[in-house]
Amino acid sequence: EVQLVESGGGLVQAGGSLRLSCAASGFTFDDYAIGWFRQAPGKEREGVSCISVSDGSTYYADSLKGRFTISSDNAENTVYLQMNSLKPEDTAVYYCAAAFGWCTYEYDYWGQGTQVTVSS
Repeated sequence: EVQLVESGGGLVQAGGSLRLSCAASGFTFDDYAIGWFRQAPGKEREGVSCISVSDGSTYYADSLKGRFTISSDNAENTVYLQMNSLKPEDTAVYYCAAAFGWCTYEYDYWGQGTQVTVSS
């Protein structure tokens, strides 16, 4: 059974940091790209970052470059999203998703999401 389980969300003050985790199981981790997405209340889901596990190439939304860092621990089948200098507008449910091959616009599997709330 394919599973993507996010964790690490919570309540943090503006300027603080959080590290989200996405633990993957049920598929060959190295064959996939893992993306992070977020959806704020009343807004459309937006892409945050992605990493192609096989070669470590990374992608970021332009507005988030410099504050967020994606990484993977292939031995643990886990992808992390380090979020620094958080702002209230970063408040959203954060999801991870898996796409076969490379970072793309279509993803095969999704996690259940983890809430991130940034207070001002």
